[in-house]
Amino acid sequence: MRNILLNPGPVSISEGVRNAMVAEDLCHREVEYFDLQDQVRKKLNLVYKLDEKHWVAVLLGGSGTTALEAMVSSLLAPDARVLVLENGVYGERLSRLVNIHRISSKALRQGWKDAWDLQKISSELQVGNYTHVLAVQHETTTGRLNPVADLARLCEQSGVHLLLDAVSSFAAEEIPFDSPTLMACAATANKCLHGIPGTCLVMARPDALASAVQPARSMTLDLALWADHQQRRSTPFTPAVTSLLALNKSLDELQFAGGRSGRHARYQYLANRVGTCLAGLGIRPMLEDGASSCVLRSYALPADLSYEQLHEGLKLRGFVIYAGQGALASEMFRISTMGDISDYDLGRLLAALEDVIG
Repeated sequence: MRNILLNPGPVSISEGVRNAMVAEDLCHREVEYFDLQDQVRKKLNLVYKLDEKHWVAVLLGGSGTTALEAMVSSLLAPDARVLVLENGVYGERLSRLVNIHRISSKALRQGWKDAWDLQKISSELQVGNYTHVLAVQHETTTGRLNPVADLARLCEQSGVHLLLDAVSSFAAEEIPFDSPTLMACAATANKCLHGIPGTCLVMARPDALASAVQPARSMTLDLALWADHQQRRSTPFTPAVTSLLALNKSLDELQFAGGRSGRHARYQYLANRVGTCLAGLGIRPMLEDGASSCVLRSYALPADLSYEQLHEGLKLRGFVIYAGQGALASEMFRISTMGDISDYDLGRLLAALEDVIG
């Protein structure tokens, strides 16, 4: 019996992905590696059917946060003025990134369980003289899916650019790539793409890369440098070769599973089954109906069961869930239905939940 990860990444992977990452040894300066790199970049564009003339996949080694820092440090000029939207841990992380790089910014803060106040955002954009908005699509603090399409329209009306944290939504949720205001979004291999940790990426417009900050704020996180080398079938530094082999296979499996829409539907089905089971056990969701991403949902802990008891009970049965963060740690738990989760695994999970909670 295998363990199933129900945390928001890294995810449980298929045997095909597991075998792909150990299938061969590649030198990152040989033609075989550059063929692999080209394949992965083309397949990433196919996830959202993006024209390579308008969108470029830039691969980096590291976590999703690595991609975020590369995006922020490379694409926000010294004179940028940024509005950062916060309604959870990951929005606050974006503020930390712009502050570390000494970029002028203002945080529009809302509660961790609150939806964006679009009217408040619109009003702020009208008076703040901003050049960019920095926002999280799926705030995994609670599982809330923020309305980025509405945000993109507000940005268009105000003439500002949008940089998006799509780390835990890329390949599952809709992203407004057709909006001219969206300049780039950050993602990672080991969440909705079902790869392994080690590779992250930024989907960027070529004109955003052409106007990247020079001199660069970082040697290893310079998006323009990575993009230039990858366009020329090169790499500036040693990439995460094993992770890229796994990602190449996981992208094939994504297309076989029906692409992004098929993955979204599968996640939604799994999440709905889990939610129905928990409702029958008296467990209520933390967010209002329709507010959660298909990727992850948060639930209120019952009064007579601690998170430690719930976590250990499920772990003994082969499932790893996630705690709440910060002040929410004593109130809630989170279950993500990303990853290679079969109907058989789902049946075991529902039985485990009934066993531990019931």
